[in-house]
This record gives sequence, structure tokens and C-alpha cells, in this order.
Amino acid sequence: MSLDRRGEIVTPPNRYDLTLGSDKSSSLSRSEAGTYDVIQAEIQHAKRQELATGVATAHNGHNGNGMAMSNSHDIEAEVKKRKWPTEPSYFLAKELLMTERTYKKDLDVLNCSLRQVLSLEDVEQLQPLFELLDSLAQHHNLFLRDIEHRMVLWEGRGNHDTHRIGDVMMKHMGALPIYDEYVQTHLDILHCLNDMYETDNRFQQLYKEFEQQKVCYLPIGELLLKPLNRLLHYQLLLERLCDYYAEEHIDYADCQAVYHLLIRSTKQIRIQLPDSANFVELCELQRDISFEQLVQPHRRLIRQGCLLKHSKRGLQQRMFFLFSDILLYGSKSPLDQTFRILGHVPVRSLLTENAEHNTFSIFGGQCAITVSAGTTAEKTLWLAELSKAAADIKKMPPNMQLQLTTLKNCSSSEEGLDMIGLSNGTNSLNSSTGGGGPLTPQQVQMQQQNKTQPSRSNTALHVCWHRGATVGLGDHLIAAEHQLSGYLLRKFKNSSGWQKLWVVFTSFCLYFYKSYQDEFALASLPLLGYTVGPPGHQDAVQKEFVFKLSFKNHVYFFRAESAHTYNRWLEVLRSTTQTQDFKNVHSHASSN
Repeated sequence: MSLDRRGEIVTPPNRYDLTLGSDKSSSLSRSEAGTYDVIQAEIQHAKRQELATGVATAHNGHNGNGMAMSNSHDIEAEVKKRKWPTEPSYFLAKELLMTERTYKKDLDVLNCSLRQVLSLEDVEQLQPLFELLDSLAQHHNLFLRDIEHRMVLWEGRGNHDTHRIGDVMMKHMGALPIYDEYVQTHLDILHCLNDMYETDNRFQQLYKEFEQQKVCYLPIGELLLKPLNRLLHYQLLLERLCDYYAEEHIDYADCQAVYHLLIRSTKQIRIQLPDSANFVELCELQRDISFEQLVQPHRRLIRQGCLLKHSKRGLQQRMFFLFSDILLYGSKSPLDQTFRILGHVPVRSLLTENAEHNTFSIFGGQCAITVSAGTTAEKTLWLAELSKAAADIKKMPPNMQLQLTTLKNCSSSEEGLDMIGLSNGTNSLNSSTGGGGPLTPQQVQMQQQNKTQPSRSNTALHVCWHRGATVGLGDHLIAAEHQLSGYLLRKFKNSSGWQKLWVVFTSFCLYFYKSYQDEFALASLPLLGYTVGPPGHQDAVQKEFVFKLSFKNHVYFFRAESAHTYNRWLEVLRSTTQTQDFKNVHSHASSN
């Protein structure tokens, strides 16, 4: 089925030329950033009204200057105290605005910041990407401006006809052909980027350095999937708007029309996104675990996570990577923060055996590995997916199994482990590869590189290692559809005051900013392993709409502006924190 909308949607003569033109919604001045401050707009409007009233009063013999001074603070207080809209449609439209601001900044990271650090030859080689990004950025500058204008009217002096958002979205559906082309070409672009990374040392260095910049808060591959995720978010918001509206509502027809236009594109996205997300994860793992040729056409990541491996030395923390054809395990190097692969088990010959408590055994070829999971639910999940992977690969032709000749033989004793300074992942940097001498020049250089280019510590891989967590490709796909932005009040466990922050939730992580206009985050909080819910009586939090995030002794409280916003944050956080993995344990097990 063709995804071309050119016959359905009126577009400019050049379908990617989305110039401003004449626009009825441009009555407010547009800043270069294309954003409005809703509160300030209302304060200015109130001041204009008060000024007119003050002048009229002055003509009647009163002191207008005194009134202006006395009412200066009253105006701002009145704006803050005034009754805001409470209908669900308002909060859904506001979510569209808040997340659109984040999405526009994501586009700018790629289209502006990344482009600036690349050479002219690099940009030319990636010309299809930057042409699409240019068109998307141009469209979303206008789209964001119109959403902000509509929200000003909705929250302020607009009439009932402005209490809707579907007409604004319909106005900008001319951009759908750009998205259709992006969906069709993005995987080729991802392959091109990976080829350039693997074959060009200069480009690889630029790529690594850019990902270490504060403005690049996510891996480039994940940012490149944002346009696909954005359409899925539009669909979700429209579904909920249509569910809320009655058919006779002024906004219902537009929301329904936009939804039906979107659903054809999102259907194609849902078909392609698993392969795209898998490719991005394989590329990231190939760089993090320093393993060559991990990216293969038929290889699929199933799960990664920490297990405790039984050995003669006792329990040793190991990171396990389950792919469709191979199970790898390794440990984190203290030298360069990458993961070293210590052994493997071919999935085609893999067998598992349950044991007491949280322990189970993995058999493959002539070796056996005994491991312990953190919880019974986690053990059940691993057993279910290991068994399913072994069953699935047997349905495939033998020539589909990839040969791995660079791996050492799987061994439960991991002989030679101490020789590379990886025993338990805790060896001192003062030991050499041969055991107790000074660092070699190569190790010194590696250590210096690690200081200048620290490893990204908030990716799923590193968070799983530090927190003993696990995450699967399915969780990444769920996370892609559960992203949120907005203002929250934050309080620490032992503090009394609340701090207002702009918060972005994406890729299992919260990012904190002073405002949505900040270029980079002040801090981040990876949520794998955290639990989320309302505070308990022992927390003594006497505020409405507060939820609690906790992991061991780490506790944070966040306060939303309304019951709707509170429930929405709980929804997205619960959908992508670690506990969500175990809700489908029984469905995994029953499918085997």
C-alpha cells in the first residue's frame, strides 16, 4: 500500500517548502525560537487592562500611579490564582505542547549541532538525512508556534472555539509525506552512519566526541528514531482526545480526520521500528563491548542484564547478552569502562535447568554455567526467553546461524581472566596485565583517554551493570511510545523545599532542566531498577499529586500540577521502569 499523501493533502508547490506565508494565528509576535511564555503573555494582557483602568480612574481624580504600584504584585498573583482549564482535552493538548518543545530540540541537536561538527564531505555523504531534517525542522518551528498560540488562547482570553487542538494539527498534516520518506529511508541512513563509523577513524572520533557533548544527551542512533516515535505519540494523544470527545464536539471531526491520516503512517512505523531499534542497539553494544562484527543482518538482541556467575572464586558479577543466535557474557573493564566478552554459548545447542531459589544452569556444547538472578521473577524471565530463543533458532535453516570465530571457548572457570585485570571487575588500575607491576604505556594511554572521554554512564547497558537490572528489546520499544515532558516540582528525601524543574523522560531516564529553553540538562536520573508510586504515610508528604521514586536508599518526590498530569506521569514511568519487565513473565512462559 502506498503511503503517498500528495493527492489527499494540500501542500505547497515545493512540498518541503513550509514557509510562513499568511497565517491567521500570527497575531502574536514570533520570537526567533518560536516559543511563547504563556504566564508572561497573560500577565502582560492583565497589565494592559489595568493600565487602561488606571488611566480612566486618574481622569476621575484618583492617583493612577499609586494604583499601578499597588496592583503590580496583585496582577501576577491573580494570574497564578485564576482558575485554569481542567478538562482532559486541555491537558492532552498541553502534553502535545510540552513534548513538541522537546522534539524540536531533538531535531536541532541533529540538524544544527551535529551538522556543525561534521566536515563538508561528511554532510554531503549524509545529504539525504540533512535534507529531511531541514524539512522537518522547518515544519515543526511553525507547528510549535501555532500550538503555543492556541494554548495562550485556551488558557486566557480565547472563547470556546479556541478550546481545541485538532484544527491546528490538521493544518500541519502537509508534513506527512516528509515523514513517509523518513520512514522509508531512515534504516539506510542508520546503516550509512555505521559504515562511516566503522571504516573512517576520523569520523569515528568526531562521532564519539559529539556524543560526549552535553547537548547530545542521547546516542545519535536513538535521536534518529525520534521522528518515528513522534508520530506514535501523536496517534496516542489523538486516540485519547477522540475517546473523550462526544461526536458533536467542535474538535471531534478534526481529531478523527488527523487520526485516520496518521494511522497509515504509524502502521508502517510499527512494522519497521523493531528492526530499526534492534539495529541501533546492536551498534551501541558493538561499541560498548568492544566486540567486532556484532552487527549482523539476521541477529536480534533479545535481552541484556546482570547475573551472578558461580565459580571457584565465589559469585562473580557478569553481564549477559542474549541474542537470537548467541549468548555472550562478560565483565566491565576498570581501564576503559568497556565490557570484555569472556565466553559464549551457541543458542542452537542451549539448554537450561531450573534450580533452587533464584539459581539456574545454562548448558551449551561441552560447558555448563550456573548463575543466580536477583529475584525469582527475573530468573523466570531469563529462563523463558532463553528457552524461547533456543526453540526459535531450531525452526531456522542451519546456515542462518552466524559463525563466531573470534570468541574464546566458553569456560566456567574463565581461565586467564586475572591476566587481563577483569576478575570480579574490581582489580586495581595499578596492576599490569602480568600481575603486580606498573602500568604499561598502552594502559596509561587508555586511562588518559578514559579521563578525556568518559563513557556515557546513563545508557541501559551501564545502568544494568551498576544496578543489577535487566532490559530487553521489547522494553526499548515500549519506552519509545512512552515519552513525556513538562514541569514538575522535585523534593529530596530529607529536604523540605520543592524545586521547579523542566523534566524530560525518555529512554528509561529522567533529564532535569531549569526550563525548556535550556540547551542541556543539569542532571539525569536513570530509572531502571526504580519503583514508582504514591508516597506512604511514613514519608509525611502533605501535598496533592505527589509520586515517589525509590531505589534502595535513594528516594525522590515529584509533584504534578493536576490529577491528570499526576496519572500521566505514573503511567509512563510505570510502563518503562524495571518492574514492567516482569508483568509479562507469564505470557513469555506460556508462549514457549
